[in-house]
Amino acid sequence: MCAMAAVMEGPLADLAAWRPTECSIAKALDIVGTRSAVLIMREAYYGTTRFDGFAARVGITDAAAASQLRKLVAAGLLAKEPYREEGQRTRHEYVLTPMGRDLLPAVLALQQWGDRYLQPGPAPLLLVEAATGESVRVEVRSGSGAEIGLEELGVQLNEEFVRKCRL
Repeated sequence: MCAMAAVMEGPLADLAAWRPTECSIAKALDIVGTRSAVLIMREAYYGTTRFDGFAARVGITDAAAASQLRKLVAAGLLAKEPYREEGQRTRHEYVLTPMGRDLLPAVLALQQWGDRYLQPGPAPLLLVEAATGESVRVEVRSGSGAEIGLEELGVQLNEEFVRKCRL
């Protein structure tokens, strides 16, 4: 089998010569790198907003749900908003922030991958455009819209980042 990889460009071509100390993937996993964090985000995309709903639908303890929700709020993916039902004390619901909404393609990519490789039969859920019913999928595309395969993907140092770090 032929190994395929992204094209590491410039000083990145020598993998032994650099360390990915500022890796954005590692930073993202620091926030959403647990099963419960990703599943809480899944539930937020499905419309869950209340604490009890997250705990029950994800299948975690109240303590685990509270911990993950605090972490996701502190990171900026969810925001707490107060609500009060008649005769009840004020409580909070959890709503997606723009940062949380921007994570959607990554979560859908995990779903798409799981559907393809981990389901023994057809996918349990279909991703469709609500207005048309047309299927939806996550892809890697260039700015011009061309689909890009792994072996066509180039990875370069961001000169703006390099300049900023040298200041």
